[in-house]
Amino acid sequence: MADLSAPFAEAAPVTNASTAVDKIALFRRLFAGRSDVHPVRWENRKAGRSGYAPACANEWVKGICGKPRVKCGECPRQAFIPVSDDVIENHLRGATGSRRGSENFVAGVYPLLLDETCWFLAADFDGESWSADAIAMMETCDAKGIDSALERSRSGNGGHLWIFFSEPIPARSARQLGSLLVTETMERRPEIGFASYDRFFPSQDTMPIGGFGNLIALPLQRRAREQGNSVFVDRDLRPYADQWAFLSSLPLLPADAVSRLVDEAEMRGRVLGVRLPVEDEAADEPWRMTPSRRAPIVVTEPLPDRIKIVLADQAYVERTGLPATMVARLIRLAAFQNPEFYRAQAMRLSTFGKPRIISCAEVHPSHAGLPRGCLDEVIGLIRNHGDSRRPGGSPGIGSFASRRHTVSRRAEGQAGRSQ
Repeated sequence: MADLSAPFAEAAPVTNASTAVDKIALFRRLFAGRSDVHPVRWENRKAGRSGYAPACANEWVKGICGKPRVKCGECPRQAFIPVSDDVIENHLRGATGSRRGSENFVAGVYPLLLDETCWFLAADFDGESWSADAIAMMETCDAKGIDSALERSRSGNGGHLWIFFSEPIPARSARQLGSLLVTETMERRPEIGFASYDRFFPSQDTMPIGGFGNLIALPLQRRAREQGNSVFVDRDLRPYADQWAFLSSLPLLPADAVSRLVDEAEMRGRVLGVRLPVEDEAADEPWRMTPSRRAPIVVTEPLPDRIKIVLADQAYVERTGLPATMVARLIRLAAFQNPEFYRAQAMRLSTFGKPRIISCAEVHPSHAGLPRGCLDEVIGLIRNHGDSRRPGGSPGIGSFASRRHTVSRRAEGQAGRSQ
């Protein structure tokens, strides 16, 4: 693992003092995506809107460009501008002399290549806890022997965690790696939530028909850098003094290492720890499956002597004293893979607005809220704690009482009572 606090400049191949040619070459190598097209940020100050669109030589040319009636990917007169050294230099300098006349030129990248491989995996974090969530995933990367780089986003209100590969790997493998990292990070920090499974770039395993796949903004844009954003930071969120030395010293993850990690995780059921759609089940002995249609889950950390569950509009499990691993297991009981996402992806249709995972759980400061229908599974999970030999049955609430665990119930209009 690279020592992220070390001075990189001494042995770094590229530094602040390097030539523009060397910096651009490094940048294009790390942040590589589609080379035949790239997105550029646009802004309509009058309407207060902004976004990204493929850079096209025919954009808004009267009689040729069909926007907004015709999508860029379906336009018969498309003349996309390929990625070049000039494009990258304009992005890094934040300006361009093209007809756009932009004084704040911002380029992005389409990570998913035409052969459905990718050069990197990036995870997006936002919200008030973005830094804690991102650092928690960096710690998971450390434990897996994966070097990662944290970038504060252009807005400064979020971040991107980048993992770079030594060669293009299948997007599916990259996203499985991301799922593994999220799964294991959630076991230490359940607050990250299942939305993190939908925040990877590339965002698809396969190229949608007439599309480019999701884009991500490129880092190190000049205007953003001047505000302390779009730069790479350490674990204390302090920007590295020499961004180029840091990036050029970062080890790349080999394809065989990705395969090994993903294969091992799949064998242990660690890539995506939620229930599967019914039509995807293939259990040889379905009568041994839990109601969630998954193999029993085992948590080895000790549990408190008393676990309180309040039954109201949801089943609220008190988190106080519960290990994070158990909290993560509990909220997975109320999560499942969205069949609409996988159906659309299989047909190469857009998956926009279709979450890969649907979660019905809520994580509160002191409780985990699950649908009432999950109560028997919750009790079964706690009852079978630490013993993988027990069948994944669902004991009734009335029968749930042991030396170690007590459930308190409170129905609407009734005082709480212990079972």
